[in-house]
Amino acid sequence: MAGLDAKNLPKIPEEDMEALKAAFGEGNLTEAAAKAKEALETADKITLNFAVTGESGSGKSSFVNAIRGLKDNDKGAAAIGVTEMTMKLLPYPHPSYPNVIVWDLPGIGTPTFKSDTYLKQVGFSRYDFFIIISCTRFKTHDIELAQEIQGQGKKFYFVRSKVDQDLENEKTLYDEAGILKQRKAPTKRPHQYSESAILEAIRENCIKHLEAAKVASSRVFLVSRWDLGKYDFPKLQEVLVDELHSHKRRALLRSLSNVSKETLEKKKQQLQTQIWLKSLVSCGIAAIPIPGLSIVCDITMLVTSLKEFCRDFGLDEKSLSALSKRTKIPIAELKAVIKSPLSEEITKDLVITLLTKCGSGAVQYSTILLKFIPVVGAVVGAVVAAAVSLPTTYFMLKNFLDAAAADALRVLEVVMEGDGSN
Repeated sequence: MAGLDAKNLPKIPEEDMEALKAAFGEGNLTEAAAKAKEALETADKITLNFAVTGESGSGKSSFVNAIRGLKDNDKGAAAIGVTEMTMKLLPYPHPSYPNVIVWDLPGIGTPTFKSDTYLKQVGFSRYDFFIIISCTRFKTHDIELAQEIQGQGKKFYFVRSKVDQDLENEKTLYDEAGILKQRKAPTKRPHQYSESAILEAIRENCIKHLEAAKVASSRVFLVSRWDLGKYDFPKLQEVLVDELHSHKRRALLRSLSNVSKETLEKKKQQLQTQIWLKSLVSCGIAAIPIPGLSIVCDITMLVTSLKEFCRDFGLDEKSLSALSKRTKIPIAELKAVIKSPLSEEITKDLVITLLTKCGSGAVQYSTILLKFIPVVGAVVGAVVAAAVSLPTTYFMLKNFLDAAAADALRVLEVVMEGDGSN
C-alpha cells in the first residue's frame, strides 16, 4: 500500500457513478451501498449473445465448444460432424457464466438457409457480434454475409479454422530434415519447412480474396481446431474485448479462457473497477462488527467475492482439473505454483484473517479513500463511520485480486512452457 494516491485507484465505472453521487450527497451510506449492490447485480445480469456462423463443415461447432472451454466430447458440447450438424439455431450458454451465450448458427448457403434471407432467419438483432468461420478461403456466401452485417451496423470477425490440419498436411511434403521433397511441377513452397511462412501464406490468401471483394474489414484470425492457446486466438480475444462496451466487455472477459498474459491483465483491470462497489456493499448492507477489529462488514459477501475472483482466474478444483486434462500437465504441477487459497479453501475465518492483516495499514489511507468517493454535500453519520471499514475491505479485496491474478499468470506460464509456447 506504500505510495498510494487517489489518482492511482481504480475508477468506478461512469454508468454507476451518478447513483452513488446522489446517495453519498445525502450522507447516507446504507443508500449508497444499496445503489452499489444494484450496480453489481445489474452487471451480473448483463447477457452477451454472439453468433458463430459459416459454411457447413467449417469447424463452427468445434469453435463453439472451444471458446466455452469444452472439448467436442464433453457434456453439453455442440455436436460435430463432416456434414451440416446444425439445422436450427442452437444457443450454448457458457458452463460457468450462463449469461454468455454462444449461438451455433446453421451453415449459410444451405437449401434451408439461403444467403439472401439468412440474417432474418437467424434473428440478426439478437447478437452482439458475429464470428464467420471458414476452413479454406472465405467464399461468396461468407463475404455477402459480412457485408450485410456491416451494413446493419454490427461487428463481424473472420476466423480461419483448422490451420493445425493445414500444417500437418504441408509437413507430408517435406522430409525428416524439413527439406521440400522433389516435385516435378513448379511450386511456391519454401525449400525449408517453415510454420510461420505457411501460416502467413494462409492469411495472405484469405485477405486477398476479402480485399478483392471490397470487404471493409479484412482482418483474419488463424486458429487451431483443438488448442485455442495457439496462433491468433489470443489476439482474437483481445480484439473482441476491446471492441465491446462496458458491462458487455466484463461479461465476455470473465468467460474467456486464460490463454494469454494480455487476457489475464484485462481481466484484472476489469475486476479492479468493481472493488469499490464490493467494498461499499460490504460496509453498508447487513454489516456486523468483526470481533477484535474496529470495522463492520458483511463477511459472507466478502467470501463470495473472493470465490468469484478465483473462478474468474481458473483457481478452483474444477477449472484446474479441466486444464490438467486438456494440457496433460499433472494437476499437482499446476497447483505447485499457486500461492493464494483456491476457491474451495476460502472461508469466513480466512476472510477475517485477511482483514486483520489489512486493518492497521488501511487506517492511514482513510482520508484519501473518502476523498475519492464522489461526495456531493455533507458527509455525516455512517459515512464517517466507514472511514476504517471501507479502506480495510478495499485493500483486502485488492490484495487478494492481485495475488489471484499473479497465480493465474504463473499457471499460464507452466502451461506455455509445457507446450513450448515460451
